[in-house]
Amino acid sequence: MRALIERFLEHLVLERGLAENTATAYRADLTRFLDFLAREFLDRPAESLVPADVDALAVRSFLAALARDGLGKRSQGRALAALRAFFRWACRVGEARADPAARVRTPKAPRTLPRHLRPGEVENLLEAPAGDAPATRRDRAILELLYATGLRVAELVSLDWDDLELGERVLRVVGKGGKERMVPFGRPAREALLAWRGSFSELAGRPWSGDEPVFVNARGGRLTDRSVRRVLDRWVAATAAARGVHPHTLRHTFATHLLERGADLRTIQELLGHASLATTQRYTHVDVERLLAVYRESHPRARGTGEER
Repeated sequence: MRALIERFLEHLVLERGLAENTATAYRADLTRFLDFLAREFLDRPAESLVPADVDALAVRSFLAALARDGLGKRSQGRALAALRAFFRWACRVGEARADPAARVRTPKAPRTLPRHLRPGEVENLLEAPAGDAPATRRDRAILELLYATGLRVAELVSLDWDDLELGERVLRVVGKGGKERMVPFGRPAREALLAWRGSFSELAGRPWSGDEPVFVNARGGRLTDRSVRRVLDRWVAATAAARGVHPHTLRHTFATHLLERGADLRTIQELLGHASLATTQRYTHVDVERLLAVYRESHPRARGTGEER
């Protein structure tokens, strides 16, 4: 079954256009399942296993093993989704007769609201990289663009200068599933990008050209996801506030602030590059304190009946 899993992963990347990171996550979940079958459930060499060896009990036992290992319900659900996708594909190509994961109930994860920053917190963070040093200008541009566009960090580091229209303040990015979208950004992000471009050659060690990566390290190589996380950690620490902020927090903040100012969900969905509107609807949470304040100011009986007499 290991060879069949590799065929499935090739299908995901080459035919369905899924990102390498997504395929890597699928590989990890499916390999873990195969190892569980071989070592704990069937006690047979992994090389001898075939899809017909797997039934619903095996899938449920695997999820139980994940829980014993301390994985949360969200991670269990992701693993189950990988199994369903694999067995559905195996049925289509004639390698399996049925999907043993189809009737296994998805573990219900507790609903958590995305972490986001309030406007004052964002301003403090964006203003933290002050100065004209090339790396500081780069970091300011990173923070401004993350907040201005809601890009995923993988999308941010994939950008080349050719993808930006600085005059029109819009960029082109290829997101999950190979889907291209256009995302606008504001003047502060444009100014930060222009300042960074002026210092690009000093940090990269070579002249700037239009086909360069937008964000590079001191050796001139393209920044990685991990490097962006370190950049953010540095400036979060400098502000001595907003602990626990990561690059995706700025994506959540972007969406939340748009929603709070009247943007509709369909527009936010397009800007974020979500395939499903249901994903975007996570951002419909309301600040409880703001809700209560509006109620107290607006409802005629919010302060008690005595005041209205």
